[in-house]
Amino acid sequence: MCLAIPGKIIAITEQLDETFRKGKVSFGGIMKEVSLYMVPEAKVDDYVLVHVGVAINIVDEEEAKLTFSYLKSMGEVEELNTPDSIKTNP
Repeated sequence: MCLAIPGKIIAITEQLDETFRKGKVSFGGIMKEVSLYMVPEAKVDDYVLVHVGVAINIVDEEEAKLTFSYLKSMGEVEELNTPDSIKTNP
């Protein structure tokens, strides 16, 4: 099953113009590079839904944290913990 996972934008890491940007997103302490081109208004500290490496929507913090906790309890976030992930303290 393909899910969109909520995460918090920690940094904008690459920006070609107003639309084509990449950011570092934290998923419960697991960091991933994510394309931000579908959410050009997103900024650092925003929570976004990420599907296959692309942020597809901005969500509020409470909704993001609740959804992430449900997905984590169901074991649906384990695939984030791959060798290209950078673990950090939450």
